[in-house]
Amino acid sequence: MGLWDWLRGKKNAQVEEAAHTVEKGLQKSRESFWSRIKALFAGRQSLDPETREELEELLLTADVGPQATEKILAELERSLKERPLSPNETLTDRLASLLIARLERPFTPVEAHPYVVLFVGVNGVGKTTTVARLAYRLKQEGKHVLLAAADTFRAAAVEQLARWSERLEIPLVEKGMGADPGAVTYEAIQKALREGHDVVLVDTAGRLHTRTPLMQELGKVYRVAGKALPGAPHEVLLVLDATTGQNALRQAQAFQEVTHCTGLVLTKLDGTAKGGIAFALVEQTGLPIRFVGVGEAAEDLVPFSAEAFVRGLLG
Repeated sequence: MGLWDWLRGKKNAQVEEAAHTVEKGLQKSRESFWSRIKALFAGRQSLDPETREELEELLLTADVGPQATEKILAELERSLKERPLSPNETLTDRLASLLIARLERPFTPVEAHPYVVLFVGVNGVGKTTTVARLAYRLKQEGKHVLLAAADTFRAAAVEQLARWSERLEIPLVEKGMGADPGAVTYEAIQKALREGHDVVLVDTAGRLHTRTPLMQELGKVYRVAGKALPGAPHEVLLVLDATTGQNALRQAQAFQEVTHCTGLVLTKLDGTAKGGIAFALVEQTGLPIRFVGVGEAAEDLVPFSAEAFVRGLLG
């Protein structure tokens, strides 16, 4: 199993395990919101105006957003018109297939060594924890991982990653609070080149998307990575708290203006998240969801599968 295959989420032996983890993690969302869709569709074979209106309200309530909701409804109507339900098919089945298709986005990691991943996002979304969990998963696969504490605006952030580094026995490059985050990133990549590390995971400051100078500083970190290793960073993962709903969309749009984000990580889906924000984010950013966090354990960060996610929502 190569690093890039794992990053694609293609390890067949873990597919069902990940699906089970996601389904369990989405239990609250399923029971609170998405189970109502199955109840709405019970005994129905078509989408009459009244059912359409109720479905629209449910999707909007679940944070799918107006733009994605309208497209989903239009696709469902068109699909039913072109191909009526078969005897063994339900409206929920048809909707599920359309939802899966909307979340699927192609992703092909570049072949690079070391493979540099930059993590961005605002404070409180679980960014540093996501870095540590991904490091843990990669180490379990036998990869040599190096952590970089480029969140130098808060001493607590460096200390948190240092604790993870010690706990996971994964080396860390850090220069303490107030250091130049670009310098930390540069040194980490150079160290990885010298010592043969497979992956460099860079934790950046939890910047408020409304703070222009801090966002510009993030752009500098991105450029410095490219100077340390042409083509780096190979991924820029935007970490978003799924419980923030539509505010996550505003964050995504702001970060895309500063860095070339390549994918999304949705955290805290096991909490009070409605789950629908995933559809809104993919619709409006065009980015693939790369990983989802559905619990507190290190194993609860799993590669994203559209099929597993929709199955977890609809049951």
